[in-house]
Amino acid sequence: MAKNYVPVIGLEIHAQMSTKTKMFCRCDNDSFNVAPNTNVCPICMGFPGQLPVINDKAIENGVLSALALNCEIPETSIFARKNYFYPDLPKGFQISQYDEPLSVNGHMDINVNGKKKRIRITRLHLEDDAGKLVHVPGGSLCDYNRSGTPLMEVVTEPDISSPEEASIFAREIQKVMRYVGSSDCDMEKGMMRFDVNVSVMEEGSKKLGTKTEAKNLNSFRALEKCLDYEIKRQIEILEGGFKVVHETRGWDDVKEITVSQRSKEEAHDYRYFPEPDLPPVKVTKKDVEKLRKMLPELPSARYERFVGDYKMQEDDARILTSDVALSQYFEEVVSACNDPAKAVSYVNSVLMAFLNEDQIAIEECKVKAKMLGELIKKVINGEISNSVAKNEVFPEMYKTGKDSTEIIEEKGFKQVSDVSELEAVCKKVLEENPQSIEDFKNGKDRAFGFLVGQVMKETKGQGNPKMVNDILRKLISGV
Repeated sequence: MAKNYVPVIGLEIHAQMSTKTKMFCRCDNDSFNVAPNTNVCPICMGFPGQLPVINDKAIENGVLSALALNCEIPETSIFARKNYFYPDLPKGFQISQYDEPLSVNGHMDINVNGKKKRIRITRLHLEDDAGKLVHVPGGSLCDYNRSGTPLMEVVTEPDISSPEEASIFAREIQKVMRYVGSSDCDMEKGMMRFDVNVSVMEEGSKKLGTKTEAKNLNSFRALEKCLDYEIKRQIEILEGGFKVVHETRGWDDVKEITVSQRSKEEAHDYRYFPEPDLPPVKVTKKDVEKLRKMLPELPSARYERFVGDYKMQEDDARILTSDVALSQYFEEVVSACNDPAKAVSYVNSVLMAFLNEDQIAIEECKVKAKMLGELIKKVINGEISNSVAKNEVFPEMYKTGKDSTEIIEEKGFKQVSDVSELEAVCKKVLEENPQSIEDFKNGKDRAFGFLVGQVMKETKGQGNPKMVNDILRKLISGV
């Protein structure tokens, strides 16, 4: 009889910090699209006799991120040498933190199928990054531009029970880092990547299975696919009467399988010892409280506020709080138009459709928040119809960057609200459609909708819909 197995997953999430310079030198921290091996210096290349200096901004970013993840901040943390030899590690060791990290004992709550689940965080620690291997026919090339880049590593307890939970947690970490401003977490630029530790155990058992590690997953899709594959692979091994090997495996994105790389290293394999060229990092309680006051409203709190204060649907709130810039944009739109419901409709349905089509960020959009708010106000005030605003005016604003007033005047989109003018059009439509009048009087509501549509057609979509409705009903009642 087949047994039921439960996955046990822990994540290690690496995020490149948003600092101007690298972790221990003054080299530029942005090497994206830079020629290989040009953004380097003797310190990040590990030349003999060169002394590292701790980047204070990296410490600040690390503490802010740790506080956002509900971590404790010890007064003293220590950088250590993590010794291993690999072509992309010029020093022959990585400067990381191990037994005395910057922060410990955190947690983050995630929403899984409508239920909250708490994922414990063992620590958030700091380290410098290795270089990058570029594999080419006949061998591999080393690019050391990334060497020395400041990283935060978030290490969880094995509290995650499925690939879906792992992806939800990783996405929440990305949002938190972006809200805090400690990392852009741009996965296309390699600013965020994952290592996963996964095992399976029999349902109801308290004995953990043998875990494997898969390293350097660089997308949420890869994270989920890798875990799916590895869980199934381990179950098949156990069902076949064999034992899972404790090892490090690589993820093949093309074949969507994991492949064995090497036996799993333990802490003693890295021969950790305190970095002799760096002093202990001191973060006082006063420092912590000062940084705590700098924390912005975090995505989970903003989500709850949007649902509560703006009375919006949870899915809408989830979209609007997925990106800090988008949520700020939305609130500026609300401030300009004073109608949260219409702001949600225009931002999530109209604006996002254009941004997704062009694959651009909200910061690149020509329609600024105040401009969109002013457009919505014109709809509320009856200056233009909702249809004209969404289908005519907004696309022109998006394309040209012009404000709504200028476009409405240029294109003649201003809504017709003159009673005598609308009344004349309504009378004309009723004279031409006597059968629709009879159908409406006999309870066919669709007939009234047809009449409204004919009036809007006659006014080229510029008739005030509310006034058209009122005038038609008044005229029909007198027929």
